[in-house]
Amino acid sequence: MPYQDCFTLMGIGSVFFLLGLGLILWGKREERDYYGSIAARPDVREFLEHSPENPGPEGSKVGGWIASAIGLLTLAMGIGFWLWG
Repeated sequence: MPYQDCFTLMGIGSVFFLLGLGLILWGKREERDYYGSIAARPDVREFLEHSPENPGPEGSKVGGWIASAIGLLTLAMGIGFWLWG
């Protein structure tokens, strides 16, 4: 595999990994802001029971973990091809 291809693969892996980390952090911040706004209300039943579920923050965090895993795998493949290819 030519060196340009290895660096391209490592670049794509790095972008996916950074995108995944960004999504994880964004999901955590969104969840904190959402439940913080609910906690300020007089009726805190939704805050205590987490019902109804808000899939937005959890979906962002799960997507971030998936993107990070794909990014790390792609980055490792690029480094492996670069070193042993």
